Amino acid sequence: MHPLRPLQKARTNVYYAITGLDHPGSLDARLAARPAHLARLQELDAAGRLLLAGPFPAIDSIDPGPAGFTGSLIVAEFPSHTDAQAWADADPYVAAGVYAQVSVRPFRKVLPA
Repeated sequence: MHPLRPLQKARTNVYYAITGLDHPGSLDARLAARPAHLARLQELDAAGRLLLAGPFPAIDSIDPGPAGFTGSLIVAEFPSHTDAQAWADADPYVAAGVYAQVSVRPFRKVLPA
């Protein structure tokens, strides 16, 4: 081990990139389902399994206003692809009809170390 590199916890789970693409015009449904969506992400974060999460603004702005969003990206640890898919399928944005499509793919974090 490199003498300057801190010890990192051994990863037994794999990261998965979950990408949800919004239906056009779903901003109101997104805003209504947001508290429940965030609560699930906060559970992942509290368990130390969330790498990152956030929406894709529809315009080049951190606050797109009425332009809304085109989707979301979540990168988190799960024991298997099946577990990640089941978690994604149970997202409140899916139930609220925000997402038109959801994909789940394995993700390998390289940097930052």
